[in-house]
Amino acid sequence: GARASEYRFAQYEEDWRMKVERFGTLNYPPEARGKVYGSLRLTVTLKPDGSVEGIELDKSSGLKVLDEAAFRIVRMAAPYGAFPPEIRKDTDLLVITRTWFFTQGDRIRTE
Repeated sequence: GARASEYRFAQYEEDWRMKVERFGTLNYPPEARGKVYGSLRLTVTLKPDGSVEGIELDKSSGLKVLDEAAFRIVRMAAPYGAFPPEIRKDTDLLVITRTWFFTQGDRIRTE
């Protein structure tokens, strides 16, 4: 039913989130370390093979260094996992929109 359908995307998105946050924290922008924090919203479109189709900045942090870092991190962490069969059977592109938080302690988390 609907719950199983939601789960198939939820697990993929959770795996994507964990990879982006891990790469982001390891590659926190050096020029921002210890001094620049903020949040922004990105929409990332993925192809079935896990490659990035596109990245859009929906809401800027107001800080070029953070906005550019988010784009760089998405590209650096690619490719992501290929869509599992239960997603691939009826999904050509997967769109993930999340708010990114560049936080004290030079960590990145997304919601």
